[in-house]
Amino acid sequence: MNCLHCGADLPSDSAFCHKCGESIRENEAGPASDGSEAGSANPKTAASRGELSDPKAPHSMDSVFRHSNVRDDPERNLWSGGYSAKTMVGTWLAAGLFTLFTLIGAVTFLATYPYAWLVVAVVLLIVWSWLLLLLAYRKLNVKYELTNQRFVHQTGILRRVTDRIETIDMDDVGYEQGVIERLLNVGTIRISSSDRTHPELLMRGIDKVAHVAGLLDDARRKERLRRGLHIESI
Repeated sequence: MNCLHCGADLPSDSAFCHKCGESIRENEAGPASDGSEAGSANPKTAASRGELSDPKAPHSMDSVFRHSNVRDDPERNLWSGGYSAKTMVGTWLAAGLFTLFTLIGAVTFLATYPYAWLVVAVVLLIVWSWLLLLLAYRKLNVKYELTNQRFVHQTGILRRVTDRIETIDMDDVGYEQGVIERLLNVGTIRISSSDRTHPELLMRGIDKVAHVAGLLDDARRKERLRRGLHIESI
């Protein structure tokens, strides 16, 4: 019997070559039929030993272990919030200017109309009470919660309605801001999805709007990649 590595003559019961030290059993196994070594014929076995390092190889470690991520990940809370009072800053400024001009007008017509102050007080009370009630309604009426798997939005004060949009069903996430909203970093987020109840959902008055929109977009991308879907496939 000859060693396949160095060609030395060996006894038939030899386990190792006395000249080169190679294993005789590996020599007897010989090369695999496809030209690769027998120990590397199985891509999963080779990947576990770190032998497949080429990212372009059809059985590289990335392609082998990518499919192991399809199992369900624990649901994690990424963000929760609602309507921000900063969104009404422009309205407050307009109401302040209205109050100033109304007081100036009351002083001007005080001599002619003795009850001018009473009328002004009633008008201003109505205006500011309405604005405070509007702010309270907007803050209490909506509540949002984002996890890595779904987006939950609740509406209503006395009667609460809860709807969910799976992050994998979101097609597009965008946001818009006015001039004052850009200064205050608030705005409106638009979510387009394949959800039948809310194919397009508007989230008004969101603080740090760019950051929240980025969280929504990242959540939908990661969930689609986790399930092996292309971003534009749905």
